Amino acid sequence: MQISELQMQQVNKQIEALRRAGSFYGKKLEEAGISGISSQEEFEKLPFSEKDDLREAYPLGLMTAPEEKIVRIHSSSGTTGVPVIIPYTAKDVDDWAIMFARCYEMAGITNKDRIQITPGYGLWTAGIGFQNGAEKLGAMVIPMGPGNTDKQLQMMQDMQSTVLCSTSSYALLLAEEIEKRGLKDKIHLKKGVIGSERWGDTMRKRISEELGIELYDIYGLTEIYGPGIGISCKENQGMHYWDDYLYIEIIDPVTQKPVPDGEMGEIVITTLVKEGAPLIRYRTHDLSRIIPGECPCGSKYPRLDVIMGRTDDMMKIKGVNVFPSQIEEILNEFPETSSEYQIRISHLDGKDTMRIYVETNGSVNFLDLAKRIAARVKSKIGFTPLVKVVEIGLLPRSEKKTKRVIDERYE
Repeated sequence: MQISELQMQQVNKQIEALRRAGSFYGKKLEEAGISGISSQEEFEKLPFSEKDDLREAYPLGLMTAPEEKIVRIHSSSGTTGVPVIIPYTAKDVDDWAIMFARCYEMAGITNKDRIQITPGYGLWTAGIGFQNGAEKLGAMVIPMGPGNTDKQLQMMQDMQSTVLCSTSSYALLLAEEIEKRGLKDKIHLKKGVIGSERWGDTMRKRISEELGIELYDIYGLTEIYGPGIGISCKENQGMHYWDDYLYIEIIDPVTQKPVPDGEMGEIVITTLVKEGAPLIRYRTHDLSRIIPGECPCGSKYPRLDVIMGRTDDMMKIKGVNVFPSQIEEILNEFPETSSEYQIRISHLDGKDTMRIYVETNGSVNFLDLAKRIAARVKSKIGFTPLVKVVEIGLLPRSEKKTKRVIDERYE
């Protein structure tokens, strides 16, 4: 995507604010002698910002607006060690709500819907982001927060919730519980807005069929407002993102050079109007591509493909680079398997071993299926894993994000 004239002006305003505040990025710009940009080439020479930069700014080193304008902070959920603190002005909070309301509208959700929110509240951006957007839309909010499945299902029936907001892991857990308890005819859900973790087609199909609902992928990260910066539409051909608030480029994670639209790479985001903690060329480490051309849904907003994984998801086993998404694609070729799997990597007798645990229904020969999956992994990736087939429901379910890869080599 080429940066527009208006976006360039907005970036220049951000550069000015960052230099004035003397934040880590403002200092980077000072050192490089950059006070503004006037072309795509100049934009692409701007330094990147990284999660480690943000951690080093703890606690309030990212604050770019005056403190009297800061109304809230959030902190990223996946951080280990020093957290990343993101300050928000009242305008940031409102802009985020506007973007989120657009997401709901893109999914065909209206102010007549009843929206049950199951992600966490507090420092995490998820729960409150879903809520702000729903209130901006004028819909009724049922702010459940995480866990307590009995209460979730009770409220879902009594309040006749029509929209479920959750992680894919928790949506699957709820779908299985509804099936188990025979509640399907008492549930009024029509749509699900699912975010916070990558999920494959098999899982999507299971949740959609078991709950009888349309599903929409929502995208976002705490450093860039939170969830709500992009969502899939009815056509399900990628996620539309709001280019009046964000400029997105895709780079080759190795060369760090932008790649043409349509090519896979790492998502890099620049916030165009954020006040509390603007970020320029922020490396998300999420892998996707910009989908060229217009969407059949008619929306003019540009599109990102579904998130394929993260650059730091990569596992190195026996000298081979492997992503969880590759294993998932192979498992999708076997209709006998459920959406749930777990990968365990260990170091035994001087060599790396990968074990794949996968669920299936009881109507297949477990040993035969394990052999076929192992052979397929060998032919596609180059080494033979140990495959263990188990019954549906045996692998752990999560109310948050399901841990798919457990690397025991470093434990």
